[in-house]
Amino acid sequence: MKKFKVVALGFAMVAAMSLVGCSKKEAASTTGTKASAEVPGWKANADKPIKFDWYINFSWFARHWGDSKVSKYITQKTGVDVNFIVPAGNEAEKLNAMIAGDALPDLITLGWWEGQIPMMIDADLIYSLDELADKYDPYFWKVTDPVKVGWYRQANGHIYGYPNASYTSTDYEKYKGKLTSNETFLVRKDMYEAIGSPDMTTPEGFLNALRAAKAKFPTVNGQSLIPFGTNEFGDTGCSQLQGYLAHFLAIAPEKDGKFVNADLGLTDDPEYIRWMKMFRQAHEEGLFATDVFVDKRSQIEEKAAQGRYFCLLYQNWDMQAPQNALYARDPNSIYIAVDGPKNTKGDDPVLAGGGIAGWTVTLISKNCKDPERAIQFLSYLISEEGQMDTNFGIEGETYTIENGIPKLTPEVAELDKTDKNKQETDIGVQYTYWMLMDTAWQAQFGSDYAPSLAQPQLWTRPYVHSYAAYDGLTLPVGSDEQLIYEDIQRRWGKVLPQMIRASSEAEFDKIVADFNQYKKDKGIDKVIDAQSKLMNENKKKLGM
Repeated sequence: MKKFKVVALGFAMVAAMSLVGCSKKEAASTTGTKASAEVPGWKANADKPIKFDWYINFSWFARHWGDSKVSKYITQKTGVDVNFIVPAGNEAEKLNAMIAGDALPDLITLGWWEGQIPMMIDADLIYSLDELADKYDPYFWKVTDPVKVGWYRQANGHIYGYPNASYTSTDYEKYKGKLTSNETFLVRKDMYEAIGSPDMTTPEGFLNALRAAKAKFPTVNGQSLIPFGTNEFGDTGCSQLQGYLAHFLAIAPEKDGKFVNADLGLTDDPEYIRWMKMFRQAHEEGLFATDVFVDKRSQIEEKAAQGRYFCLLYQNWDMQAPQNALYARDPNSIYIAVDGPKNTKGDDPVLAGGGIAGWTVTLISKNCKDPERAIQFLSYLISEEGQMDTNFGIEGETYTIENGIPKLTPEVAELDKTDKNKQETDIGVQYTYWMLMDTAWQAQFGSDYAPSLAQPQLWTRPYVHSYAAYDGLTLPVGSDEQLIYEDIQRRWGKVLPQMIRASSEAEFDKIVADFNQYKKDKGIDKVIDAQSKLMNENKKKLGM
């Protein structure tokens, strides 16, 4: 769920897409049926089979439609079959090629922050959902949240995508105490306890814990211990050593009315620098392994499942499969959440809960073979019926109702806890098909966490905070500010590992000083001003 990332393709591509968009003709409906605001449109067409190509802009997504019980059930119910298309490598390259070649599939799901979204809108390559809903499925307005619709309404009055995992201020009030954050600092339970459960909230305590863990556990099943792990490093840095670390240090996302963007490097913040100097020292002592700089998500999860990390600053959601594997071998070897890095005042972390923008948005391409069926299928997935089907599955087969609360059957719940991959492949519940999941809606039922997963989730609850005002601060594609932003991000992607690998504190200080000067010379103040303006517009939208 990385935020504020923008991909620029250049004015030439925008112009090319505009020509493509202008040449498009409205796709004709194959059904012609009329629905009402009270009757789901998909029900009138459920006896007419159709198959949509659905592009998922995440190379790690490995699920198929038609293998699992849930996907078969949904196809039988709605008549809609799905062919997922997933990039084999670089997501941006795949999506850009489809855009340039006028080869967008029927449906598209991608991160809300991606720069291709405004470009596709400007080039008239995707339908406005409101117009499709008015024409083919007014039921859409009954099942969508007006606050989310308002958030995604463009200056031209139209909405082009609908989010998943989106939380409104009403959700925060309604489910207070039940919401969790994905942001966790995790330690391997048995190792942590074996070295005395040390305080890791200060740089000194953190470093001493890494030393102690490596000394006591130099290897794990014949392989070297990785004292510290985090998310993968990329061209624009490492999100967990940016936003996550800032949230643990309670660094405010705005200062003096100006937006503070952790993705451009918090190298002028003394709290952040204090901790990055600790990581530099850790690297000098061999406690920040080379693996951390080069491993991709699949490798990180594999090593986590082997228990090779002592501690991790990581997204808890992605630890489900590793945690289940560890728990099956030895319940004491799982990762638990503990107090992680804190600022000099010892303030509690301010962890991000779900934002109003959500995680991804789903769009309907103007190449769509049947836009009527597409908007009706989206309405179904967004509706409570669709949420029940994608989260819990088939009543009486994968779940039952107990005292008004849906519960997975013992067999399915056990499979979900012990072999999540098999559950998703064979059964398909628990938002295996997460493209339009409403995780706030799911909170009303409470959470029956597996023993391998419960503690980190519950640990975050007191610290969950809404960062909604800072969602959607994407700068206009091709603008001076956006080009400056991208340039600084790319430089930061090189500077972050350089800081950690610096041979001395003096070299570290020089790298930081040079980068701060680089940001200033490039015009970061223009970026800050532009994003601060968007931030204040968000606050007006949210009534803040």
